[in-house]
Amino acid sequence: MVVQRSIPVVDISEESQAERLARKTREAPYVPIGLTGCLGAVLYGLYQYKNRGEMSTSVYVMKFRVVAQAAVVVTLGLGVGYSMIDKYLLPKFQTSASKRDEPSA
Repeated sequence: MVVQRSIPVVDISEESQAERLARKTREAPYVPIGLTGCLGAVLYGLYQYKNRGEMSTSVYVMKFRVVAQAAVVVTLGLGVGYSMIDKYLLPKFQTSASKRDEPSA
């Protein structure tokens, strides 16, 4: 069974920037979460760079690169997992729940 999702039709000329940001956030919630995480990682990296002690800059940058790549892989995995659950598992549970709720004739 294929679940059809309707895409809202919005006249862009009548939409303010705040309304557009809210709509885009509802359509793709991982984008603002990813941007916030990226900003947090950069700020944390800058703070740690200032307090790195005797570690050379090149070694610090290599360590930070590995941590950043790990964060990207985990985030992508969570996003793919969420999409698969939303697309494949939830419709099955919804159809089985609706079949149970139907009165027997």
